[in-house]
Amino acid sequence: MVGLLGLTQIIGYGTTYYSFAIVADRVGATFGLPTSWLFGLFSGTLLIGGAVAPWSGRQMDRRGAGRLMAAGSAIAAVALAGMALAPGPITFAAALLVLQAGAPLILYEAAFTALVQAGDRAARTHITYLTLIAGFASTIFWPLTSELVAVLDWRLVLGLYAGLNLFLALPIHVLLSRQRAAHDPAPVSPGEHAGGQLQATTARLFLLATCGFALSNLVLSALLAQMVPMLQGLGLGAAALLVSTLFGPAQVGVRFVNMVFGAGRHPLFVTLIAAVATPLAVLVLALTAPAVAGAAVFAMLLGFGSGLKSIVQGTLPLALFGSEGYGALMGRMAQARQFAGAIAPFLFAFMVDHIGAEGALAVLVGIGCLGVAAFLEIARMRRGVPWDARVSRGKSAA
Repeated sequence: MVGLLGLTQIIGYGTTYYSFAIVADRVGATFGLPTSWLFGLFSGTLLIGGAVAPWSGRQMDRRGAGRLMAAGSAIAAVALAGMALAPGPITFAAALLVLQAGAPLILYEAAFTALVQAGDRAARTHITYLTLIAGFASTIFWPLTSELVAVLDWRLVLGLYAGLNLFLALPIHVLLSRQRAAHDPAPVSPGEHAGGQLQATTARLFLLATCGFALSNLVLSALLAQMVPMLQGLGLGAAALLVSTLFGPAQVGVRFVNMVFGAGRHPLFVTLIAAVATPLAVLVLALTAPAVAGAAVFAMLLGFGSGLKSIVQGTLPLALFGSEGYGALMGRMAQARQFAGAIAPFLFAFMVDHIGAEGALAVLVGIGCLGVAAFLEIARMRRGVPWDARVSRGKSAA
């Protein structure tokens, strides 16, 4: 199941997210639009995906993640075909909106929920394995899309990607949807128990975890959206592209290290490492630019933070709140993360224009430290109050 989901995650992220940056300039040339407009459109549609995430999470709890993932693959195939056949920018934008609205049904949150529903005890390990496999999505689809658009029209490339979702991902998700879940939980909001009264401790934990992930994602998204031009603007010149390539291997490498050595650690420990790595990377860059060695350390630390974040955003909620209503909980957390990630590139560009690159980096360090503080508060609550690591329905949080 992990291997099959890993394959569909590579297809999902590759066709709905990573390929867009490669085809955007050709789409703009076809429709006579600036590439910057297309990226603005793409960011706007990501907000739609964030808005849909809570609903999709609730549906996964009620109907099973496999069924929703099958529907998501069909939606992705239709949307990509619509983008490929679009006669003008308006229809292209409409198809892109449908694509991103359906994306939460096939990406990490959905796959994590499928693993949790298949078997609680092994879910944490399986999530780690899954992120290790899916980490190759950018490594595969960036060069693949570049090679394809060099010999084929962008419309044909998107048509091929529609076929991947329809003829490969969809049958896999249909197969997985036939596996009965280990349990059939009713949706439950964080902080509720059988009596329906809000548990302040659990509600605070949920708020802290959501804010921590959202703040960390804001910093990461701001940097990834403009990594190469930002490094060039700091004086690295041609070395900026070479340095940025260190991010991907670092991201996959730290997942492998976590898989081997982090199995016995509580997810909160790994979360703190991921949260610290991101602002630390920015601080190193701000203090050492334009030194290439400092930029290389920055790229690797950023990769470490990103690689671990993909794991812990699935394992930490499972450890803190248990498996009941997991899909709805993940959907609510994903909404905050995606909203933060969508506004991050614009916020960072605005700061660079008004306070300079160094000032913008300093602000990102501060935002990242706020995310670390949120997770440190969770750690303090765990030490100070004897509450079970898994909060399940019908049990008090403290």
